[in-house]
Amino acid sequence: MSTPSTSALGPDFNTPIEERYFEDYTPGSTYAYGSITVIEEDILRFAAEFDPQTIHTDPQAAATGPFKGLIASGWHTASVMMRLYADHYVSKVASLASPGIDELRWVRPVRPGDSLSIRTDIRTARPSRTKPDRGIVHTDVEVRNQHDEAVLTLTAMNLLLRRTTG
Repeated sequence: MSTPSTSALGPDFNTPIEERYFEDYTPGSTYAYGSITVIEEDILRFAAEFDPQTIHTDPQAAATGPFKGLIASGWHTASVMMRLYADHYVSKVASLASPGIDELRWVRPVRPGDSLSIRTDIRTARPSRTKPDRGIVHTDVEVRNQHDEAVLTLTAMNLLLRRTTG
């Protein structure tokens, strides 16, 4: 895997990730970050450990399979998404946890040499009904390849501390 980039691919939050709280996640805001290039060696290593199917572990067998070549495990692609998401999007000071994700879809295969980036669209941000010191943010996330094609989509949920509780 290539070294993740450290920059936004367009407008970024006004608040640095080290100072970002719930209030900084405004519904309707869109941000993009990337990229990470997926290499064959990483596809093979990840698959050997976590998803040992021949479409991910055997280039020769994969060449005659349904995708006509080696592809990354969807879980590998999700891991790349998480790296970019944690490096660029989720607060380093206010993130509490995630209660989960919704609607995970692998919409296009990731192949050796693909460079992946993420696009985040803040769907909703609401204060917690039971814990006034935090809120929950729902974010639609797309992982996109170098051709600007979506390869993975999901909706992430994040619990974040609030800067104020008034």
